[in-house]
Amino acid sequence: MSKFLPLAQAVSENLKTGDSVAFEGFTHLIPTAAAHEALRQGFTDLTLIRMTPDLIYDQMVGMGMARKMVFSYAGNPGVGLLRRVRDAVENGWPRSLELEEHSHAAMANAYEAGAAGLPFAVFRGYRGAELARVTHTIKSVTCPFTGEELAAVPAVRPDVTFIHAQKADRKGNVLVEGIVGVQKEAVLAAKRAVVTVEEVVDDFDDLHPNLCVLPAWTVTAISVVPGGAHPSYVHGRYARDNAAYVEWDEIAADRDRFRRWMQENVMEKTPDDFAGRVAHLRNAA
Repeated sequence: MSKFLPLAQAVSENLKTGDSVAFEGFTHLIPTAAAHEALRQGFTDLTLIRMTPDLIYDQMVGMGMARKMVFSYAGNPGVGLLRRVRDAVENGWPRSLELEEHSHAAMANAYEAGAAGLPFAVFRGYRGAELARVTHTIKSVTCPFTGEELAAVPAVRPDVTFIHAQKADRKGNVLVEGIVGVQKEAVLAAKRAVVTVEEVVDDFDDLHPNLCVLPAWTVTAISVVPGGAHPSYVHGRYARDNAAYVEWDEIAADRDRFRRWMQENVMEKTPDDFAGRVAHLRNAA
């Protein structure tokens, strides 16, 4: 059952050096505050898992936290490259980074398999593609019923998953509205799950039924962090901070500027700082 904890405690109790960890979010609800808390606590040798690594993984890789990344598309959405990831891959700065690259379809199916407790995912994919030449976890299997050759990838089962959501109720259930992505599957596939939320409410009784609700038994810890998805958006709460994504491209392009920015804007901050970052974005949501 889920526990309500301050974010620093939720991270320290559930993330360990050497863990495989997913900070999942698709377009919105990206768990930035949780990632920044992990950075402040100095974890290393992490295997970072995510369908669409963006700024927070660029920051974690640039600070030397990751030894490996399991992913599909990686980029600064709408802007371009993840420059810190590229520097790690091409130049080994600040350390080398192992890559396990998949398609979106493979990652989604791998999360589904992990959520179902299966060892691998089977799907139609990778036909005519050459990714298997560099990603050795892409295999093929023959259907025992039709003889069709299908793609197979290992299930994704993180040690811990972090997501952000709009609400939790006092019983520890979590409400996710808007684009869900693979947040639900990432939570169900993980050994432990930590959710940051915008607010806690008494119940979800006044909401329409077509919602994604993660029951309390699927969540390990909940932390209340208003604004905790910035610079991504939260459906119904605040808009995407497009200027922050554009600015990041320049910040990340230079190692020294990147280090200074991280010290000033992450290492010396607290989760309480996030609420102020989204104040000017709320009317635009």
